[in-house]
Amino acid sequence: MNAQPIHLYPPLTTEDVASLHAGDPVRIDGTIYVARDAAHKRMVEALAVGQDLPFDPEGQVIYYMGPSPARPGRPIGAAGPTTSYRMDPYTEPMIRAGVKAVIGKGGRGPEVKRALREYGAIYLVAVGGAGALLAGTIRRAQVIAYPDLGPEAVRMLEVEGFPAVVGYDTYGEDIYEIGRTRYRDAAIS
Repeated sequence: MNAQPIHLYPPLTTEDVASLHAGDPVRIDGTIYVARDAAHKRMVEALAVGQDLPFDPEGQVIYYMGPSPARPGRPIGAAGPTTSYRMDPYTEPMIRAGVKAVIGKGGRGPEVKRALREYGAIYLVAVGGAGALLAGTIRRAQVIAYPDLGPEAVRMLEVEGFPAVVGYDTYGEDIYEIGRTRYRDAAIS
């Protein structure tokens, strides 16, 4: 694990992802996309029938987030992560399509861990309860697809210094397992 944040500039490459390990802090600068349950369902259905996604998925980062309304003069309201396991059924098709990183909070199922290893992608964890802080890294927000979904529409965000931690890497390492092991070992000694 690195102590200093690693800067990521999407779209990510296979080499970018391969250089990261569970527990590494990262800062993201550039374009990321926002999508939650309903948008993922539509996108995976589109992929299943050979349709294009609303953005080119190659090397992209998807943030699982439901924004609150923006205050005057701000591009977005609070922008904290949502619980990721609800996207588990949709994760493999999205990374198979080229997505290299997803951001959310909480643990994921074994099928997601396997898919991340198999397709060379990572799961990043953002701090829950820090929606106002995270919103401060967002310079621009724009709905790009499925506006009928309201807060669950697909958005494009321009971010600067968006903080996250590598939760699961492409080698099968899991920050939650690492943490439990360290806690258990410390409690035993």
